[in-house]
Amino acid sequence: MGTMALKSEHDALRARWRQTVERVRPGQGPDPDRYADDLLARWAEPQRRYHTVDHLSAVLAHLDALEPYADDIDAVRLAAWFHDAVYRPDRSENEERSAHLAERALPELGLDPARTAEVARLVRLTTTHDPDPGDRDGEALCDADLAVLGGSPRAYAAYAAAVREEYAFVPDDAFREGRAEVLRQLLALPRLFRTPLGHDRWELLARRNLATELELLTGE
Repeated sequence: MGTMALKSEHDALRARWRQTVERVRPGQGPDPDRYADDLLARWAEPQRRYHTVDHLSAVLAHLDALEPYADDIDAVRLAAWFHDAVYRPDRSENEERSAHLAERALPELGLDPARTAEVARLVRLTTTHDPDPGDRDGEALCDADLAVLGGSPRAYAAYAAAVREEYAFVPDDAFREGRAEVLRQLLALPRLFRTPLGHDRWELLARRNLATELELLTGE
């Protein structure tokens, strides 16, 4: 992406962030743009290949479509901003550290404790992508985050290649074994997508994509 296009994308995301913050905080507070810039810098870190600003943009766009299925769509949008804000491929505590970041930043911005707690809860939920029945906000966030699985075969192949690049430090045999286990776990779920829209739009193609990748990795 060229410099001008990247600036335009960041400007659009910054505006979205500002609008969301201003809708949910009860009064005045610090300039939201400073926090957006910090988050965007995190999403642009060099170790990222899939968990990038493009992924953030995609999740937010999917949430626009999933808005009717959420109870507090703005809390879900804020959770999308934070859900991979801390990301190190060689660490297992990324979601927890991202939730802690939200718990520090959102009160500074002037958000109330209840919504801050909800955002942090949603961020932690992306560890498992397994919301409880009736957790409409959790269902919306998890569906938006997993929507990449239901992309076109070409888009899915690009996603899988980017994931492999993020784990370039892992030897091929170990990566194939670990990735295959993740794919089997996903395919074993009774439903990948919990919202009606997510299920109708992405479920079938996601299962085909996952099965194809598993076959390529293992011959299964």
